[in-house]
Formats: sequence, structure tokens, C-alpha cells
Amino acid sequence: MRRSLLTSLTTLPPWPLLCVLILVALAVGSFLNVVITRLPVILMRGWRAEAREALELPPESLPRFNLLTPGSLCPHCEHPITWHDNLPLLGYLKRRGRCAHCHGRISLQYPLVELTTLALTLVVVWQQGLGMDSLAILAACLMLLVLGVIDLRTQLLPDILTQPLLWGGLLYHLVFAPSGLTEAIIGAVAGYLVLWSLYWLFRLLTRREGMGQGDFKLLAALGAWCGWPSLPLLLVIATLLGSIYGIGLQLLRPATRGQPIAFGPFLVIAGWLMLLCGPTLMAAYMSTLGL
Repeated sequence: MRRSLLTSLTTLPPWPLLCVLILVALAVGSFLNVVITRLPVILMRGWRAEAREALELPPESLPRFNLLTPGSLCPHCEHPITWHDNLPLLGYLKRRGRCAHCHGRISLQYPLVELTTLALTLVVVWQQGLGMDSLAILAACLMLLVLGVIDLRTQLLPDILTQPLLWGGLLYHLVFAPSGLTEAIIGAVAGYLVLWSLYWLFRLLTRREGMGQGDFKLLAALGAWCGWPSLPLLLVIATLLGSIYGIGLQLLRPATRGQPIAFGPFLVIAGWLMLLCGPTLMAAYMSTLGL
């Protein structure tokens, strides 16, 4: 249950535990970067292998590649990154965002994901303290972070992430909030059907695809976590953010007009807001509608 501001401030973890929490959050953020950069490659390799098997072609001989192997490499020169340059956030700041070997620029994604992981961790602990229920909500927020960045980079929302997120939302309500389980189940179904219906309506009218099918599953997962009453506001927030981004991008970069824009990141931001500030946002939304 979310706490009041005064209660939250007076029940923050003691400083030693808070320092440990910060270090753990940054380390988790570093691992999430590995998942973000490597999971799409792993999936692509698996799909290529399945296609070659279906076509009765010999398997490709590729070096081992997973979340653990090989070690961290520079994306430009593929030189191994030393352990002290690989420390979360500190390594990036130490080298000023450049490879120690070739001096190529390292993406801002790495420190931003680590800082976002830290921010989400502190907000969840500040709101709900340390417990299994807050750990579950934090896990959902971090899964959304991974999905949002992967979609931004590759326009993929892998089933291997969206499906556990959906079932995790239903399990969360079953264990920690059984009174909301019915709303969660309806939210999962409604979340999928809303975007599925819009997809087919747009396709019938224009003969083009307006969004990827991963968006259906992501909204279904958010419906499972937030419940069906949150879906209208969640979609309003995501659509508003996506529209602002799309219009701004076209004004700043006219050459991007007509290019597809990933919708997943905006669903992710809306999902965070509903998970972390849902009751407050819903009360303001209902007041705006006069309900």
C-alpha cells in the first residue's frame, strides 16, 4: 500500500542500507544494459537457426553468444572492457563516455539505464518500503524499462519479456491484492483487444500496419498490473506523449516523416506513471471528467 509523504520520509531505510540499495540498483542497471543489447541478437540468431532448419540448410557456425559470454566489449573496436572501466556509472564517467582503447564514443544508453534503474528503485522503496510486494512492483518497472529501450532501439517487443510481465501482473494480484484480481484479468483481455481492434481497423482502412503486435501484448501486461479502469488514462498518456514526440521529431528532422515510430516507450512511461502514481492520476482524471 502506498504511504503518505510524511510516513515515507520517516521510514526510509537507514543510510548504510540505502547505500547498499544504491549500489545494488546500479549493478542491476548494468545487467539490464546487457539484456537490452544482447537479447535482440540472441533472438535474431534463434530465428535464423529456425529458418535454416525449416529450409533444410546446414546450421551456421557462430561463436558462442549469450548474456554471459563473451565479456563486455567496445561496440566499435570490440576490445575487451576492463573491470574498472565496466563499473556501473563510474566507468562511464571515468572515461568520459569513450572507449579506453579506440576512444570511440560509448552510447548514453548505458548510464541512462543505470540511473533510471536507480531512480525507479528509490521511488518504489520510498513509496512502499522494502517488501515482497514492492519488489514485485520494482521488477515490473524494470521489465518495462528493458522493453521500452529494446523497442526504441530495434522496434521489437519480445514475447519472452511481455508474456512473463503479463503473468506476473496476474500473480501479483493473486498473492498481494486479491481484491483486484478480477480487474487485472479483465485489464489483460481488454488491453490486448483494444490495440488489436485498432490495428485491424487501421489495416482495413489503409491496407497498412499502424503498429506492431508486441504493443498488444505490452498493453495487455499493463492491464494485468494496473487493472482495466486504468487503461483509458494509460492510453491517453501514451498517445499524448507519442504525438508530442512524433510532431517534435518531424519538425526538427523533416527527413523522418513517414518513418515508423516505436509506441512501446510511451506505453512504458504511461505504465510507470500508473504503477507509481495511479490513484493520484486517476483521481485527477476523474475530476477532470466531472465524475
